[in-house]
Amino acid sequence: MSQTRAPSPHPRPAPGQRPSPAVVAAYRYCVTVAGQHARNFSYGARLMPGPRRDALSALYAFARRVDDAGDDGTLHPGAKEQRLADARALVARVRAGEVAEDDTDPVAVALADAARRHPVPLDALDELIDGVLMDVRGEHYETWDDLRLYCRRVAGTIGRLSLGVFGVRPGARQADRAPAYANTLGLALQVTNILRDIREDAQGGRVYLPAEDLRKFGCPEDPDGLRVPPRGADFGGLVRFEARRARELFAEGYLLLPMLDRRSAACVAAMAGIYHRLLDRIEAEPAAVLRGRVALPAASKAAVALRALTGVDARRVARGRWT
Repeated sequence: MSQTRAPSPHPRPAPGQRPSPAVVAAYRYCVTVAGQHARNFSYGARLMPGPRRDALSALYAFARRVDDAGDDGTLHPGAKEQRLADARALVARVRAGEVAEDDTDPVAVALADAARRHPVPLDALDELIDGVLMDVRGEHYETWDDLRLYCRRVAGTIGRLSLGVFGVRPGARQADRAPAYANTLGLALQVTNILRDIREDAQGGRVYLPAEDLRKFGCPEDPDGLRVPPRGADFGGLVRFEARRARELFAEGYLLLPMLDRRSAACVAAMAGIYHRLLDRIEAEPAAVLRGRVALPAASKAAVALRALTGVDARRVARGRWT
């Protein structure tokens, strides 16, 4: 999908122009939402300067709303689709510059301000909604190409939206590849999420892993069977196979790091690094994902964030030493 962005009817604020009190309050709401629901996100976002951290939080709060609309088990599919239609209508209002600063929806106010201040690809918000609709409609993923489309929509979009806030460092080589790398890094995080949440998703009646991969390793394609793989199924082989795919995506996505300024690279390296460490744990003990959600302790996350601040990952990528 094109990364072009239609010009807003409202002029972009001048550099350094502070937002109004109403917009500040809206951003604070979004920061609170992000802090309550996305600890991994927060570890990276807090490394950013305040204005860009606020913009990232606005994007996250909107994405959280869309995701919650698809995951709310108390709603029937029609009601979920209506909530997603409402979210799409909000994107249209933001695109048209129709969200006033005194709007009663703080997510709308913050998102509109972020879109005025940063060249975020608003089409990606529509694509995110398309991805959650795939969940609501119970899409089946036969092949990796099928699943890749889903991952692009629900996670690659977040990478490309975030890049709109980060910006590309002036003089960065192959800067035109930055959106593709941001997209790929989002895919890496989503595949890791899918592996981490196999048990939880199966309990909810969902299987995301490609059916052809499940058959290859003798694993059931239905949720109940996947929760307790039968004797003879090579569940560990399946998880390690998918983990290798995620590692390949990480390796390509990390090529984004040298294209970003120091703070943005640190933010991305922290977020991605946490998931990369999580992938290490899953690959080392695949059966753990069937017992519960695998997570990193807070100390490990802090260590990843500290490493990100040093810029070591960006330097290794720039030297061609990332593996």
